Amino acid sequence: MRIVYCALDQRVPGTTGGSVHVSAVAEGLASLGHEVSVLAARGAGPAPAGRARYHSLAPPLGVRHLRLLRAGAVCTFARRANADVVIERYHNFGGEGVRAARAIGAAAVLEVNAPIIDYPGSWKARLDKAALVEPMRRWRDWQCRHADLIVTPAAEVLPPFVPRARILETEWGADTDAFAPGASGPVPFARRRGAVLAVFAGAFRPWHGAVHLVRAVRQLRLEGQLDIDAVLVGEGPELAPARKEAAGLDGVTFTGPVAHAEMPACLAAADLGVAPFDVAAHPPLQLGFYWSPLKVFEYMASGLPVVAPAIPRLAGILGPDLASGLYDPNAPRGLADALLRLAANRSERERMGKVGRERACREFSWSAHCRRLEEAIAPLARRRTA
Repeated sequence: MRIVYCALDQRVPGTTGGSVHVSAVAEGLASLGHEVSVLAARGAGPAPAGRARYHSLAPPLGVRHLRLLRAGAVCTFARRANADVVIERYHNFGGEGVRAARAIGAAAVLEVNAPIIDYPGSWKARLDKAALVEPMRRWRDWQCRHADLIVTPAAEVLPPFVPRARILETEWGADTDAFAPGASGPVPFARRRGAVLAVFAGAFRPWHGAVHLVRAVRQLRLEGQLDIDAVLVGEGPELAPARKEAAGLDGVTFTGPVAHAEMPACLAAADLGVAPFDVAAHPPLQLGFYWSPLKVFEYMASGLPVVAPAIPRLAGILGPDLASGLYDPNAPRGLADALLRLAANRSERERMGKVGRERACREFSWSAHCRRLEEAIAPLARRRTA
């Protein structure tokens, strides 16, 4: 198949989950023998040296809300590429990929990683209703109605009129070749001899909960537990509050942003992977925990026991064999007790690491994700070209 992957608001290469996702899917589909062209904003450094081809196309002025203004350029590119399939990474103000697919007779695939429907109390919904004809909802509905396939981790974020037959519900994944126990390379932190090291990796946004890991370590220090350290990898708006929370606290390290290619070694150098999501800090999560958590899959692939709140969706991803790291997010000591419990039980950490690695390789690799995607897309492309 000739596939055009439209992700204008993502920078490739990049360190965010979105940029990792785009390059992983593009390379995964290309490795299955398909001709994949990616339209994305240029990131820092050269494009990934893989089988997919990358073309620089960003929203005007770098503003993702203006993506649709690139509709003509996307259509021209897709026509010249003689695309069988156009995959668009959904955004409220996008739709350029779906429009291009309809214009050239290609299959339209909409990749949805955030809610299309509005959560209760949404400012956007109030603004839309104030315009009387609800233009934003109508345009979102148009995209969904004209997509031949919608790919999403959680179907509950889609409008209820979308037929189940047009939905591929599937998780993101991890590069299980790169992320593995024993991955080597330089790491921007040092381990303290005898301490159990917990790692947080990702964006420092309020709902990612990085500050909760720092608070848990502080709580344990006050109780005399000195053998659990933490390293926090990444950047974002909550980095400063997390640093402030760690003031005067030994054994807590902030590395700043790290290139994704260097992350396997960082995770392999730790003992626990922490994903302390705070769903109360992000109103759209009223609709459900719709994320497909990249950090969790990469922790699992790296052989790390995962410490995370006992949210049903996360519990389902981990499965009952990995439940030892789950904690009640409403309990004041929930995260601290989970860290303490696993830090004290090396054999349980080793068991969980082995089971999690096997599960990641079997179910949550990018190659498995792309095989499922190929299986769903191929019949659409054949019908279009018949």
